Amino acid sequence: MSNRVVHIITHDVPWPADFGGVMDQFYKIKTLHQQGVKIHLHCFVKNRPPQQELNKYCETVHYYPRKKIKAVSLLLPYIVRSRLSEQLVQNLKKDNHPVLMEGVHCTYYLYKGFLKNRLSLLRLHNTEFEYYHQLAVHEKNPLKKLYFKAESWLLKRYEKKIAHKTAIGSLSLHDAANYRQLGASNVFHLPAFIPYTQPMGLAGSGCYCLYHGNLSVNENEEAAIWLLQNVFNQLPIPFVIAGKAPSQRMEYLAHQHEHTCLVANPSDKELHDMIAKAHINILPSFNSTGVKLKLLNALYNGRYCLVNTAGVAGTGLDKLCRVAEDAEGFKTIINELFNTSFDVAENDKRKTLLQQYHHNDTNFKKIEAVFWSDE
Repeated sequence: MSNRVVHIITHDVPWPADFGGVMDQFYKIKTLHQQGVKIHLHCFVKNRPPQQELNKYCETVHYYPRKKIKAVSLLLPYIVRSRLSEQLVQNLKKDNHPVLMEGVHCTYYLYKGFLKNRLSLLRLHNTEFEYYHQLAVHEKNPLKKLYFKAESWLLKRYEKKIAHKTAIGSLSLHDAANYRQLGASNVFHLPAFIPYTQPMGLAGSGCYCLYHGNLSVNENEEAAIWLLQNVFNQLPIPFVIAGKAPSQRMEYLAHQHEHTCLVANPSDKELHDMIAKAHINILPSFNSTGVKLKLLNALYNGRYCLVNTAGVAGTGLDKLCRVAEDAEGFKTIINELFNTSFDVAENDKRKTLLQQYHHNDTNFKKIEAVFWSDE
């Protein structure tokens, strides 16, 4: 075990673990470290600074600035093209240890054949071309909409070219199926690595419903606005929206009704408290790719969860949530649940199912089988 070494390439700096994509990365790093694996971490940097915390878990930590690119490419998606580094290549050449790539973003050297004779694993966060297609659908700015459409088109071509080149650990069963259609032969379900161990929903009743998410992502903003305009416009139950970087439009719409409000940029502790104290965490999604880690947060730390099918597709979590598809369905279930006290026996039900999918040590064994199966 002490001789196990891995390179991990992350699309961003994975600390603080304050949004879904980096939460999975950080707790994966922490789990590998706890299992005795030596880690050489390679982080692409844009707005998040280097973090001393990562040195606790890694032998070395390297940072590479993302490239500023103005010209449009007809060959490579921007999320890939902006993450190229000759220094990264030189660091990888120093040995022949396995390479774990966090997201399609970090796969350029796989695409170019540099990892051809080397053990590698792609951690698939989303079917990215589907994700960017949905971003385009919900984008109001014409230039951004055009960018998302172009990126989706480039990503579909690119993802098809890399699908057969490496082992792939997919966050969701839905994305695993997508990649098999793209030609992947070695793809398996690798659920998220998370900080939670026991469901902790509080007995009794909360006094509001909550939607939370990164509001700078247009899909999340549109989901919150949809709830405001189609569900809580006529449903006089207190409704709170919480998240990062809300737009002025979001600020305005959230305060149009006396029973709705917005909490902008809550701290991790504040958000945890809001999730725990809410009676219903309401998390519809307009995108069925990946796994919504905010839903896992709500299931481990909150009371009732209400979603739509897209929010739980390919996750196995639908058994722990109430599911509705349209505004009337959401209103009906909210009225029912808001008058129903939460029973902590629900935590036992959640524990049984969640630990089938989201147990860090079990997930580690899946990575172990890819990199060190011959030991």
